[in-house]
Amino acid sequence: MKNSLLKRYAICSVFLTCFLFSGCKKNKPDKDPEAPQNTKQTPTTNRVELTNDSLFLYAKEVYFWNEALPTYDAFEPRQYGSGSGTDLVKYETNLYNIVKTSKSPDYLNNVPYPKYSYIFDKTDKNPSESAPAASSSVDLEGNGNDVGLRFGYFGTNSGYSIFVTAVYPNSPAAQSGFTRGDEILEINGKTYGTNFNAEIDDIEGAVAGASIILKGLKAGVTFTKTLNKGVYSSSPIYKNTVFTAGVKNIGYLAYARFSNQVNSESALTNVFSDFAAKGVTDLIIDLRYNGGGYISTAQHLINLIAPSGTSGVMFTEHYNSTMQSKKATILKNQPAINDQGLVVGTYFDEDYSVSGNTTTFQKTGSLTGVRNVVFIVERYTASASELVINSLKPYMNVKLVGEASYGKPVGFFPITLENKYEVYFSMFETKNSKGEGGYYNGMIPDVSAGEFANDVMYDFGNANDNCTAKAINLLAPGVTVTGQAKIAAAQKRSTSVSLQAIGDRANNEFVGMIENRKSK
Repeated sequence: MKNSLLKRYAICSVFLTCFLFSGCKKNKPDKDPEAPQNTKQTPTTNRVELTNDSLFLYAKEVYFWNEALPTYDAFEPRQYGSGSGTDLVKYETNLYNIVKTSKSPDYLNNVPYPKYSYIFDKTDKNPSESAPAASSSVDLEGNGNDVGLRFGYFGTNSGYSIFVTAVYPNSPAAQSGFTRGDEILEINGKTYGTNFNAEIDDIEGAVAGASIILKGLKAGVTFTKTLNKGVYSSSPIYKNTVFTAGVKNIGYLAYARFSNQVNSESALTNVFSDFAAKGVTDLIIDLRYNGGGYISTAQHLINLIAPSGTSGVMFTEHYNSTMQSKKATILKNQPAINDQGLVVGTYFDEDYSVSGNTTTFQKTGSLTGVRNVVFIVERYTASASELVINSLKPYMNVKLVGEASYGKPVGFFPITLENKYEVYFSMFETKNSKGEGGYYNGMIPDVSAGEFANDVMYDFGNANDNCTAKAINLLAPGVTVTGQAKIAAAQKRSTSVSLQAIGDRANNEFVGMIENRKSK
């Protein structure tokens, strides 16, 4: 993909303007008299130069791989402030080169953006009441600003098909009757499918427009629908149901994102209360396309899943040695905000030790006896999703179905510059109670499974879905699901093209793991 998976969505922090303005001006951390001086950091009033300085100087102290970065003089961050492009583009270029210089897992040599870190313009976010902003998809507050479709591309570069892989609840597409599994035949009167690399930008541009005309195929019937971009509030729950497989009642949850407390926690609690009322014995948690979100929401889901009596360490966060030893003095420029929105110090005052960042189990909810859980994952299952899986492994029988996950055991909290931009440096690595982590190449499934079986894609919550069927078989081998209403699926394709995933319209979906640093 040409655009960063990360660069549009983040959480808007409430900071005092005057505090942040002074923080932007004060770029230099307290000097170590034994350290080399930044001789090339000469006085300037150029706003772009100051912010590019800040990006590098913050990275030198808070970036997880900060020890791999060169000196200021060797890196020369101001070199990325010249040329054409917006200020944000210049800052993104600077950040990318910081990551590239580190040669860390954050750097991928085949894409022009970091795998984990990113910078975000706070003014470019989904609105909650009107639709002027450029952002789309659904953000971590549950706000959407698009038509509500997630596309997947299957086949080869020279011969592929477009399918709806998800429909965001309450979106224009959901209200118009689109479902996962619908095949898209034409977009605004044009057919695609012969050159993915050359066509993907045109497709994404059309989907991001104010309106779009889609011709598709649903359960063997051709349709044409016009969708208009709109603002909506979306549930993070794609689908929840209970499968009966012999003596087992298997609770199934398809969860879109670890959105904030207001959007996610009551929704998750209600699903698990329903599971308990229906006597659920085993769980399938479908995390396809779930790029993560808030760590606090992941913690809530873990406590809902864990069996009663589970106690002890859930996970730990490991910051770099500079932060752990309280030498990240540049954080004195970042105000710490409490839950009431009041400034109560700075981020420098926080505790970044492992012991001070250890989360323990606090079992919640009425579902208490589940010991077996299967997670459905794929290449965009990331961050908080992986944190849930890794944290439960020492305490439950955990299995994975699907394909290797994204691989993001690192998280962050925002650094604010110019009272406008939020920078999300990779800051800490998470590990479970056994000290296990480091899954930078993704979590490998116990059972491999693609999106299709016999060239048919099913909706979430359908027992015939290829990944779901394999998950059920892990929990109840050889047992047929009974009592499920029949759900229509897309017509089997007549082409002989092998339907393997080659890409997703995922560049506007959040991928990350955000620590809620709220001071008391």
